[in-house]
Amino acid sequence: MTLKDLYQNIGGDYDQAMRILRIEKLLNKHILKFSANTVVADLLAAGAAMDAQKIFESAHALKGVSGNLGLTKLYELSSELSDEFRPGTARALPDDAVASKLAEIRELYQNTADAIRRYEAEK
Repeated sequence: MTLKDLYQNIGGDYDQAMRILRIEKLLNKHILKFSANTVVADLLAAGAAMDAQKIFESAHALKGVSGNLGLTKLYELSSELSDEFRPGTARALPDDAVASKLAEIRELYQNTADAIRRYEAEK
């Protein structure tokens, strides 16, 4: 499996990631580190506690990481949560809708991390 194949399997945007990181070796290095990043675990823990500040911080961090790596759907979901919990902004979503978005992030992250581990094992 090539790096482009991995991106196709996970629904990522390889071209976007390459525009940001510019070198495939660098993209490969960072995508392999993604599953070890604790930002999703931090976000899920913050969401379980409904800690608005920590949800914002973790969602904002995930938005940056996933945006740089071309992980489009994770970027979109984390951006929505980041905007929802941005300090000084009134919340629009009820807690159950936030919980639903967090569950979607958990599943998407798990599928992405599993695919990355498979990619790494095949190298």
